[in-house]
Amino acid sequence: MKTILIAAIVGAVIGSGAAFIFQNNQKSTEQELIKEFYEIENAVYISPHSLRQKMSKGHANDYVLVDLRSQEEYEKEHIITAVSVPAYKDPNTSAYDERDRMIGQFQELIKNNPNKEIVVYCYSMPCMTGRKIGKMLAENGIYVKHLGIGWNEWRYFWNLWNHDGESPTKVEDFVVSGKEPGVPKIQELPSPCGEGEFSC
Repeated sequence: MKTILIAAIVGAVIGSGAAFIFQNNQKSTEQELIKEFYEIENAVYISPHSLRQKMSKGHANDYVLVDLRSQEEYEKEHIITAVSVPAYKDPNTSAYDERDRMIGQFQELIKNNPNKEIVVYCYSMPCMTGRKIGKMLAENGIYVKHLGIGWNEWRYFWNLWNHDGESPTKVEDFVVSGKEPGVPKIQELPSPCGEGEFSC
């Protein structure tokens, strides 16, 4: 009886181990990886077109936009409606060692803005700051989205990401200086966004 019991336990352990190894060795197909990529992109990124459209239509209260650059840079100029949660102590020194402060500030934003999307931006599209802060926050149960472009593209390369028909829009209407987020001007602007599933 003892032998049968030991054999059953050993068999169960070996079977569980084999099942675990088999599951972890199965590779996703190329199509599954492509599908997952687009699901992640659509879940995380916010189009600058749709953000600008919300601003222009008076829907700036639908989201919270967060500037991760230094306080100094924020006060010099930032995207209108953005609040500052600095991930930099100054333009050249990261504040990654201030995790508790940043997590606390995001918790406060969520508490004061329930059911709103929190959208972060940093210096530029390739800048990793927003991704690193997003990862740190997710590890602490806080989920933020990422603006598809950074400050440099918004401020200095406005025509790079705008459609040809959007040329009447002016970047100066969508940036502000100072400690306050600023209030966007309500205006009717040309937009390729449209409505529904395939809007910006």
